[in-house]
Amino acid sequence: MPPPESLRLALSDLVHRYAARVDDREFDAAATLFTAAAELTTPDPPATLTPVHSHRGQKAIATAIAAVAQTMRTEHAIVGEVYDQAPRPGVARGRITCIAHHWSRRGDDLVDVVWHLRYDDEYQLTESGWRISNRALTINAIEIRPVRRLLPRDQPPPA
Repeated sequence: MPPPESLRLALSDLVHRYAARVDDREFDAAATLFTAAAELTTPDPPATLTPVHSHRGQKAIATAIAAVAQTMRTEHAIVGEVYDQAPRPGVARGRITCIAHHWSRRGDDLVDVVWHLRYDDEYQLTESGWRISNRALTINAIEIRPVRRLLPRDQPPPA
């Protein structure tokens, strides 16, 4: 059964804040959007696209997501969100689809390593609001595209 609109909005806000904090390289802040005992399971691309590495707790999760710091810039575009209430109160589930751009330099070339990904989430209501208690990341496809020009990460767009 679909959850009420207020719950969908709260979960959507949580998911979008996570994406923004990762793109802003606020990895510790992104990890606070997980419960203290949360688990993040990630793939090992390009060899393995399904979740195989488990990271438990906010510190381990912050370290895992900080792997994107090796790129020049990232942009996570949430393109689909489906939420359901779980059988027990204070728990919900979500399936999030996202296109994640990872801009990097390879030799003299700029490239965009694009991940078409899916998060299978479980959320828990805490004293601080809704938090991610379990997130499994699956990569459906990886593309590598040439990039003509890239705005430096330390140069904000005009106000």
